Amino acid sequence: MEIQFILNKKQVSTEVGPDAVLLDVLRALGCKSVKCGCETANCGLCTVWIDGKSRLSCSVLAAGVAGHEITTMEGVEKEAARFGEFLAAEGAEQCGFCSPGFIMNVLAMFRELADPTVEEIKEYLAGNLCRCTGYMGQLRAIRKYMAAEKTSAEGVRS
Repeated sequence: MEIQFILNKKQVSTEVGPDAVLLDVLRALGCKSVKCGCETANCGLCTVWIDGKSRLSCSVLAAGVAGHEITTMEGVEKEAARFGEFLAAEGAEQCGFCSPGFIMNVLAMFRELADPTVEEIKEYLAGNLCRCTGYMGQLRAIRKYMAAEKTSAEGVRS
């Protein structure tokens, strides 16, 4: 069946089978930031935004996204790169395999939660697994990124 949706702010049309998962369709469309890590919806590597909300693309049937807006890390490259600098500065970036899904969740959290506590951050990101780093560096990077973005936004309003 043919479906149409918006992918990273561009209208796309593609053929999908009735059992095709969004992860596979996005990769076929060139979105290589969307990765398969577990095939059980437990690792967070396949995180994308569907209509602005974080979702695991391995657990979404592609036919169900017809008419919706999908954002992958390719669609938020500038924001992702900026947060990536904070990860690197905290030594929280190692192999990078989990980074796209993790970054998509952090950016979604930044949009959804105004000033999250450490516990709220941990809860929000509980589904993102990283085999290389301890989570403390990632947590420091998130807190510093959010503080910097908040300061930047306040400077724009002044």
